[in-house]
Amino acid sequence: MGLVASVCAMSERGEVGRLVGGRFELLDRLGSGGMGTVWRARDVGLHREVAIKEVRPVDAATFENNPALAAQQRERVLRESRALARLQHPNVVSIYQIIESPESPYPWIVMELVRGTSLDARLRDGLLAPAEAARIGRDVLGALRAAHAAGILHRDVKPGNVLLRPDGSAVLTDFGIAALHDSTQLTATGELIGSPEYIAPERLHGDETKTASDLWSLAMLLYVGVEGHHPMRRATTMATLAAVMTDPVPPPRRAGALGPALSAVLVRDPAARPGGEQLDRLLMAAEQGSVVPLGPATPAGPAFPAQHSGPQYQPRYSAYPTPPPAPAHSRNRVLGVAAAYAVSAVVVIAAVAFLVNSFQADDPSDTGSTPRGTEVVSLPDGSTTGATTTGAAPEDLTSPAGARAVVSALTQVMGGSKVSDFTLYTDSATATAPAAKVPNGFDDFTYRDGTASRKGPDTVDADRAVLDLNTVNWDALPALWERAEKELGVPQPTMRYVIVDTDIIDGTPSLKLYLSDDYGGAYLLANLAGEVVEMFPRGG
Repeated sequence: MGLVASVCAMSERGEVGRLVGGRFELLDRLGSGGMGTVWRARDVGLHREVAIKEVRPVDAATFENNPALAAQQRERVLRESRALARLQHPNVVSIYQIIESPESPYPWIVMELVRGTSLDARLRDGLLAPAEAARIGRDVLGALRAAHAAGILHRDVKPGNVLLRPDGSAVLTDFGIAALHDSTQLTATGELIGSPEYIAPERLHGDETKTASDLWSLAMLLYVGVEGHHPMRRATTMATLAAVMTDPVPPPRRAGALGPALSAVLVRDPAARPGGEQLDRLLMAAEQGSVVPLGPATPAGPAFPAQHSGPQYQPRYSAYPTPPPAPAHSRNRVLGVAAAYAVSAVVVIAAVAFLVNSFQADDPSDTGSTPRGTEVVSLPDGSTTGATTTGAAPEDLTSPAGARAVVSALTQVMGGSKVSDFTLYTDSATATAPAAKVPNGFDDFTYRDGTASRKGPDTVDADRAVLDLNTVNWDALPALWERAEKELGVPQPTMRYVIVDTDIIDGTPSLKLYLSDDYGGAYLLANLAGEVVEMFPRGG
């Protein structure tokens, strides 16, 4: 790696001072990604600094060895760049010029140079306050809505692609991997565009047509900004993809008034997500520190029709060339690009086998009336874990009997009843508990359909507080639910769940009962004995 870094540095130094298009002098490299390198440059004609990007795909050799494919890629970049150049929005990086230079096989895009820092760098300095996150979210949403109106999906909304000007306003950049609606889909390398942790579940199933997918990525970006961690990140890329495809997103703990907006968008069904206008109202309310009833959810923006002319464009991860695990119905699509991924095919097959074995239904002949014990399951990170099946799951896990059944099953797999956090839904549960073999380490666990299992490692944190689930007065749940339903202002909830965790400041354990509907959510805060501490009604 040292030799590679040295060669790259020498190459970059050789580029400094180069004049591109007879007008733009390269000054220094600002960054690079799957679709090329961005430079700070001087426009010697207008005497101003700009950003300039050579759009060089990560799999450049594929195109260089195939002139026809290279010509298609070049045409696609030019079409998308011209469309983006027509976007005039304060939160979209302005494109000034497109250069086709005979000295380079790839186009150069000359753009506005945004002074400031990236959101990614900002987050390394600390968490965002909910109001600050909501304001940034509205800026990025404005950029996305303008792009969607022009028929452009961004497909890689993440902190690294959001720039913050000195005045705090946010600018969305790097549309280099965007899919232009109504243009022929021209690439055919069979990879997946986007970043694993921010990609929407439907895109992993091959649906590249939804504007709602960009809204999912935006909401996940804001979740990370206020929570300080990514809820779907796992020890390996494959495990992360599996989590995005199958796991529910845990309710945010630190989002405050931003929580209803995040919960409304981070749902698996793209049709159930709010549209751009409704999401903007949710973010505006969060920026003002309030929750405003908005009425029933509206369709989550337009869906672009799938393209069928030209070579079928398959999604690609710019930084992760191995194709993601595919469900059975997508197997033909995966096999269609197997020739380009002969080595990766073994990984894909293993991934599919793992997912099928992990998530397939129980044998229909098994009535589930008796416990079936513990079996050893191999995880993607090479470790093993027990999966305890307790028989038929209670009908409602948020009842005393349901909670005790979940705790009993998880305790066997976790090796104890202590957790840092525990979320109980009506039909499933998640928990994070101290790792058995890693000092200060934590593992993630799930419970569904009567089976408790370890999902994989979470993180190492010497300061994380824990509590004992056996100290919770589960018998208090019916009375707490009754009070929540009377006083939280959610008369017909569509979802309810329980969170048991510790206060981030003083480590005090608590029990939170949440009710939510299409208008937003509210919760009741109690201690582990079941005594109400405070009510947080909707609009309160």
